[in-house]
Amino acid sequence: MAERKAFSELMKKIEAGEFVYTGELEPHRSIDISDVVSWAKTLKETGRIVAANVTDNPRSDSAISSLVASYLIQKETGLEMIYQLRTADRNRLALISDILGAAALGLKNILALTGDHTKTGTTPSAKPVFDLDGTNLIRLVRSLVDEGKDLWGNEIHGPRPELNVGGAGNPGMEPLEAEVFKLERKAEAGADFFQTQVVFDAEVARRFLRAIEHIGVPTLIGIFPPRTYAQAEFFDKFVPGVSVPREFMEKFAKLKELPKEKRKEKINEFNVDYFVSFIKEIKKEKACAGCHIMAVGYPDVIGPIIEGVEK
Repeated sequence: MAERKAFSELMKKIEAGEFVYTGELEPHRSIDISDVVSWAKTLKETGRIVAANVTDNPRSDSAISSLVASYLIQKETGLEMIYQLRTADRNRLALISDILGAAALGLKNILALTGDHTKTGTTPSAKPVFDLDGTNLIRLVRSLVDEGKDLWGNEIHGPRPELNVGGAGNPGMEPLEAEVFKLERKAEAGADFFQTQVVFDAEVARRFLRAIEHIGVPTLIGIFPPRTYAQAEFFDKFVPGVSVPREFMEKFAKLKELPKEKRKEKINEFNVDYFVSFIKEIKKEKACAGCHIMAVGYPDVIGPIIEGVEK
């Protein structure tokens, strides 16, 4: 595999040794993305969010094309996008088309995902594809970028795409050795960076980062500051590989009993204090290159969390 090149601002900052922050954007089943554009502007105004992911049919719920949304949002806001591309819906022909399209539109980052099975979404009768998995999608992107041809030897015409490609990891999966093996495969395929599933427990994150340090791929740990107790409970009960510490749940349970006029302020303070401490801990780990903040629609905490970490 060719040496990693930094085409995106995200990768340039990572290679410069900067601890980076990325955000999350989730377009809907609509042609109106004004609310998502507004949220992207909010992220950009922090001055510290380097790039933002644009989800691709998360949970297999159909939404506007992530490729189109990524282009429109980046054009409107100037914030760099991380175009999520999943293999659940597309065969290799469609994947190549979308990769080339992303490069032609000026996008610089792709997060390669396998994606949730279609049976879990709003149209369970949809035929799943999975022609490639996330690892082979990484390999396909790198082949187009590094060699100017796809995995089957078909050359592209004109300049090569200038794209950085990332892969996903889940620090809470057990056994951890199996997850590490998956990331070793993604690194071998040419991943430039990793972003992870949500983590609430700093020790889980640190254990994971130490286990993948030998891989040598810069990793952004995912966090999700919850606005409500129900959100935290959902992650704890229903998201594979994610567990919320009992102490966190107990403290949050007390907050939801507060009068409404005080509750929001105290929840904000709790999230800021908790995740500032969390990020300070994971920053100590060599493999940790940054933090992926999945606080969609929750601007109250993003700036204060980053400011608290950087003090």
